[in-house]
Amino acid sequence: MAEKKQQSTPKNRRRPARSGAELTDEQNAEKGFTASEQLSGHMQSVLVDLIELSLQGKQAHWNVVGTNFRDTHLQLDEIIAAAREFADTIAERMRALHALPDGRSDTVAETTSLPEFPQGEIATTEVIDLITERLDAVCQTCREVHDAVDEEDPTTADILHAVLERLEQLSWMVSAENRTPRAS
Repeated sequence: MAEKKQQSTPKNRRRPARSGAELTDEQNAEKGFTASEQLSGHMQSVLVDLIELSLQGKQAHWNVVGTNFRDTHLQLDEIIAAAREFADTIAERMRALHALPDGRSDTVAETTSLPEFPQGEIATTEVIDLITERLDAVCQTCREVHDAVDEEDPTTADILHAVLERLEQLSWMVSAENRTPRAS
């Protein structure tokens, strides 16, 4: 009796990619600093969080309702633009160091540190809290990998500094929407 092949259930209905990421002779001929697996992995973790932040920001942007809708809606656009720009910068830095960024949706969903974003309409006050939490989560990822990145490649660490500076500023500005002044 022939053994049956055990089939795994696909995660989605898409066809798998035809081939893996094979390096061409031209790519193998590249010279210069090459990221270690650790550096590549650290950059990849920042990349997926930035991509997820941009996607969740768009989900919030489309479904936010309530008081200060317009301000929140526009503020989300600012966050999305920053996340997309930083994701591109990180991915291009990875390529400059001969690493392979992976921004595929399955990879992002499986490896991001950000919690899933709720479906449906969401009140502006809740969106403010949810987006602040996600901005802070991306910053936390940057901080967790920073020292190891800086040790291997200070130039890439400088990129993390720029990401942190801007996302922490956005977190402060967004979170201020729901804050009340402290008593003196």
